[in-house]
Amino acid sequence: MKQRIHEILEEDQDGDWLSQVVDVLLMLLIVSNVTAIIISTDESIYGSVPPGFFSWFEGVSFAIFAAEYALRVWVCTVDPQYAHPVKGRLRFALQPLMLADAVAVASYYIILVLAVSGIDLGAFRALRLITRMARMARYSPGLRALASAITARKNELLGVVSVVGALLVLASSLMYFAEHSAQPDKFPSIPATMWWGIITVTTVGYGDVAPITPAGRLLAGVIALLGIGIFALPAGILGSSFMEQVNQRRSPPVARTCPHCGQDIDAPQSQ
Repeated sequence: MKQRIHEILEEDQDGDWLSQVVDVLLMLLIVSNVTAIIISTDESIYGSVPPGFFSWFEGVSFAIFAAEYALRVWVCTVDPQYAHPVKGRLRFALQPLMLADAVAVASYYIILVLAVSGIDLGAFRALRLITRMARMARYSPGLRALASAITARKNELLGVVSVVGALLVLASSLMYFAEHSAQPDKFPSIPATMWWGIITVTTVGYGDVAPITPAGRLLAGVIALLGIGIFALPAGILGSSFMEQVNQRRSPPVARTCPHCGQDIDAPQSQ
């Protein structure tokens, strides 16, 4: 039974219809929870449903999520890399997706406890929404491929982030010295000027803060052009890496055979 539960919850096998049904049902439950959180903020919709419906639905959902989490931790020892009953389960529970599951389950009970104390629960409700959406990655092949693409190109992406950070600091510093004397209320300090730098480098351009001196306008134009080019880099890196991950998932692994003996090269060799 333990082996079968592990196959249903953890292994994505095309021929296992029960595993696919469970994945679809859990995905629908997560989407329903996210939808419930969103529509519960609309007073007109919230008042039209029976009293206590959202609380009841949330309680049932988190009971299911807690049971799923407990089952995953229980059956993880079927996998040889988590075979140890204590250390294996601990390493399994420290995986990113399992941590997201744990936070999602714990946030519900934390909110129940804090609600009695009258503490503002806005941050915990936002955390609950984020963790629920993060759980979608477990059941969505597209999101898993995107996560793999980011992991595969993390060094390149970190390099781009470093360049963007350096450009932001440089642009904000230069703009502060160019505009502070003309607009001390708009550019009071370099940290405050970084707001202008962020909306300019990202080409958002809210327009609430804008340079008026010739030097400031020239600098703003140069930075805006640089921002377009810099933000095209991560898009290209992620796009190519994402397609690589998708192609790898679609293409079955090709066995490499020795041209002399005909044996599988990748197969483990007996001692």
